[in-house]
Amino acid sequence: MKTGIYGGTFNPIHNGHLHIVEEFRRGLGLDRVLLIPTRVPPHKEAENLASPAQRLEMCRLAAGDIPWLELCRIEMDREGKSYTAETLEELSALYPQDQFYLLMGEDMFLTVDRWYRPETIFSLASVCASPRSLDGMDALRKKAVEYLERFGARCFLDHIPYLPVSSTQVRQEVARGGDISGLVPQAVADFIEQCGLYRSK
Repeated sequence: MKTGIYGGTFNPIHNGHLHIVEEFRRGLGLDRVLLIPTRVPPHKEAENLASPAQRLEMCRLAAGDIPWLELCRIEMDREGKSYTAETLEELSALYPQDQFYLLMGEDMFLTVDRWYRPETIFSLASVCASPRSLDGMDALRKKAVEYLERFGARCFLDHIPYLPVSSTQVRQEVARGGDISGLVPQAVADFIEQCGLYRSK
């Protein structure tokens, strides 16, 4: 089975996230994509962070009835910070027959070699990225060549049209009392409203 892996803080998950996984699924012919919210972000201190349970629930609502998108709580159930290398090792043990495709955007792809145990990441998954800037593909291609030479990496680059939505934008819109119905799935918008998330203090 060809399995995509899409992880993140998802604070909150938004339509840009769903757009990129759908395009990768199509382009790579993936059988499924595992949506993996992280309990404690290893790379950044997230601003105005919703609780792990709330972010997990927003991901569940966003996945809804999309048949190929599966919510995976492997990092939510792990204490402390979650590292992609460890997640891939766990998934490889759980699904030894699967081929894994790690899906990410431009900014993440350009720094994978500085993550925890990058050699493990590149050995267990094909790393897939799309640009978020006009000249981003050139930078991605250059980095992919470097990863191939250093790690024997399998990289897939796809020029997916960038949907200009970010979690920061969603949080800011909520804080100012704006309408986020076009930025996140309606079920997620309703949940944010019901829980009073991201409102100005």
